Amino acid sequence: MMQWFIDNLGTIIISLVLVSMVIGIILSMRRDKKQGKSSCGGNCSHCAMGCACHKEGSPKADPSRK
Repeated sequence: MMQWFIDNLGTIIISLVLVSMVIGIILSMRRDKKQGKSSCGGNCSHCAMGCACHKEGSPKADPSRK
């Protein structure tokens, strides 16, 4: 078992680094979403889904509409 671990140490380290990067990206995206930040960072007026991205513009978020 130890020999297998030593033989595959490079693959294991790279896999751990990649998994930690993916987890960091997911946590960052969740934190940004909770803070109301947009993930696209583009010009929403030219986006076909511009009205669906932001809560301010969606009819569901408007408390005056029922």
